[in-house]
Amino acid sequence: MTTRDDAAAIADEVRQLRHDIHREPEIGLDLPKTQRKVLAALDGLPLEIAIGRELTSVTAVLRGGKPGPVVLLRADMDALPVTEETGLPYASRIGGAMHACGHDLHTAMLVGAARLLCGRRDELGGTVVFMFQPGEEGCHGARQMITEGLLEAAGERPAAAYALHVASYELPAGTFSTRPGPILAAADFIDVTVQGRGGHASAPHLGADPVPVACEIVTALQTMVTRRFDVFDPVVITVGSLHAGTVRNVIPDEARLEATARSFSEEARNRLEVESVRLVRDIALAHGLQADAQYLRGYPVTLNDPAEAAFATATVSDMFGGGRARTRAHPLTGGEDFSYVLQQVPGAFVFLGACPPGTDPQTAPSNHSAVAVFDDCVLADGAALYAELALRRLARG
Repeated sequence: MTTRDDAAAIADEVRQLRHDIHREPEIGLDLPKTQRKVLAALDGLPLEIAIGRELTSVTAVLRGGKPGPVVLLRADMDALPVTEETGLPYASRIGGAMHACGHDLHTAMLVGAARLLCGRRDELGGTVVFMFQPGEEGCHGARQMITEGLLEAAGERPAAAYALHVASYELPAGTFSTRPGPILAAADFIDVTVQGRGGHASAPHLGADPVPVACEIVTALQTMVTRRFDVFDPVVITVGSLHAGTVRNVIPDEARLEATARSFSEEARNRLEVESVRLVRDIALAHGLQADAQYLRGYPVTLNDPAEAAFATATVSDMFGGGRARTRAHPLTGGEDFSYVLQQVPGAFVFLGACPPGTDPQTAPSNHSAVAVFDDCVLADGAALYAELALRRLARG
């Protein structure tokens, strides 16, 4: 029996777990109901289980029948502050919370993989760490799990780490996609306050208007992106919030803007931090004003190890056929906190298409949408791939 056969045999249980998690989504680092569901699903398996101290994580260690290295498999468990509008029979029962990014599938698939690998415990040449993580959606849950000892849970650090992420759009259902090097961007933030001096709008020369300075900063940031950074190591800055004043005939005392900054290498990220802050302050100074500019670091670049990405692609091709394995030409501009694991362990982050049948992947609602739908048909294959990646990587030693 192959892992695909065994995964198909437990597909109903994996699907039910996914639906149970989907009905009761939880947000952030505190996911007690989800944690209990995971622990119940793992109960009775030959696993060493630990839960987080400051977050509701679950770390499960499976020690194989033979000595060997450690492989880590990760699933994130948290939902989003989105009110679900799918109309599914297992739709969220919690107002303002939804598994709109598919983390319920990741969790169920990893539980399935744990069951598959426990059934092959005697043939495992090494140890598998199952990482069930809260707080991926902006709460740095992976970093906190690392701080609490995740990478030492098996007694030695992992030799490789893998994560799957479903997509409700772009990829046809059952299609896997990854790439060597950067696969997701560093996601940072720029907060700016331009300090002016209020006054009457009819006499701007008697005040110090921060509004045109803020507008100049917005356009200058875009020019900086195209003129100071290599197009082949790109950065993206988007100002999503710009606020100043209360009425049309009053010059405000300050103007505020908030931006997101994306980059794909640590070199570009470091330079972006220096250049953006200096640019903001210099523009304000040129107008005789001052600006407080803060560059706030979010998730690092999600950087696939080239050898591990190639290994994951080869494993998909061997298991499912070459037509279901794709190499992405370019990284995505979203961010991911599995990046913290990949900073310390070589590994690969792999996408899995979960677009429902009869829906065009190119026009389907994207992850994070209130109407995003993920097809259950991918659950068994995701569980099988998780398990097979561990089996084959441990066999390599």
